[in-house]
This record gives sequence, C-alpha cells and structure tokens, in this order.
Amino acid sequence: MTIAERSNDRIIAGNGRYKVWLEKKVLDHGLSYTLGGGEKSHIGGLVYKELDAEAKVIKVQGHYDLEVLLPIAEAACLKYKQPVVVTGGIHIDNATKDEIDIIINNCKELLKCI
Repeated sequence: MTIAERSNDRIIAGNGRYKVWLEKKVLDHGLSYTLGGGEKSHIGGLVYKELDAEAKVIKVQGHYDLEVLLPIAEAACLKYKQPVVVTGGIHIDNATKDEIDIIINNCKELLKCI
C-alpha cells in the first residue's frame, strides 16, 4: 500500500471505494484530526486522548469506527505530547469482511504517517 497523496494537513491511502483520508488541524495547544473515506464519510465516533490518561470515547450506536479512530488518537498524542481529538467515520454499503479488512489496513497506512 502506498500513500496516494500527502500534504501538510491531509494524507490519503487506498483507491476507489477503499480510499481513506485523514486531515489534521494544529491548534495552539492540541491537535484535531478528521477521518473519512469509503463511499460516505460520516461521524461514527469520537476519541479524546491526553498524555497519561485513558482515552475518552463516544461511540455512535451501530458504528465501529472507534476501531480505527482510537489508534490514531493514541499514536498522535504519544508522538506530539499534546491533547488529541479524532472524529469521523468510513462507510461502504453492504461491506464484506474482506472489504472492511481493506479499509482497516488502509487506515493503518495513515497511522504510519501521523
């Protein structure tokens, strides 16, 4: 897997309906990330992470986006030593397990570029 695009505030991994993206906003103290992709980006969850504290999560019922949001929040907080919030979601209609695995792997590629 290669990163299709990278700029100061957005990275993209994957192609077609499996494409995922992550945007970063730098605040005076803290970072805000938005994750999206698939056929329809949405708000499927939210993670807030501070150093030396357990992550606070909001899970939207019926969504499983925390599986990819949480690792992003943890990695960014550890790397930048600042509070981090990550929100967003990725949706593909009637996704199979194999398609979900592709999306998760593409999100892992984004994680490498934080």
